Amino acid sequence: MKRPAMTTRPDRDALPYRDCVGVAVFNAEGNVLIGRRKADPNSEDRSEVAAPWQMPQGGIDKGEDPLRAALRELHEETNIVSVSLLAEAPEWIHYDLPDEALGIALKGRYRGQRQRWFAFAFTGKPSEIDVETPGGGKFPAEFDAWRWEKLSRTPSLIVPFKKPAYEKVVEAFADIPQRFTHV
Repeated sequence: MKRPAMTTRPDRDALPYRDCVGVAVFNAEGNVLIGRRKADPNSEDRSEVAAPWQMPQGGIDKGEDPLRAALRELHEETNIVSVSLLAEAPEWIHYDLPDEALGIALKGRYRGQRQRWFAFAFTGKPSEIDVETPGGGKFPAEFDAWRWEKLSRTPSLIVPFKKPAYEKVVEAFADIPQRFTHV
C-alpha cells in the first residue's frame, strides 16, 4: 500500500496578511446584503463550503485606495453601483486561516486577511443586484444567490474561522440598522 506524500505546511508567522476590503450594504429596512459563495469545482480550497454566506469582500490592488477597492469589489461581485457611504470601521479587522487551509487558500501566499470594512446604504432598485452575471457577465460570479439579513446574524452564518472578524464588523456598524428603522 502506497502512503500519501507528506506535505509541509508553511510557517504561519512567516506569511503576511492579504490587504482586503469588506462591504456591508444596508437596505431601507436596515438589513445587510449577503451572498452565498459559489463552489469552485477546480479549487482545492474547500475552506468556505461549510458556511458559504458572507458579505462582499475582496483584495485591494497595489496602490488602490481602500474605499475605491470597496466600491470596485461591490460592483464586481454584486453589480451594485447605487450606494452612499454610511461609515468606515475604525480599524483593520484581521482573520487567520485555519491550519488545514494554510498554504492552500488565498493562493497559499497569505496567513489570512487584514480587512478594511465599509458600510453603505443601497440607493438603487432591487433589479440592479445581479450576483450571477455581475457587470453583464464581465466579472466571474463569486456568489450563486443573495438575500437581505440582519447584521447581528451574520457571525452565525459565516465560515467559523471568520466569525471573530464578523463579530467586530457587527460591533463597528451596530448603530446603522437603527438609523433605518427610526427614519
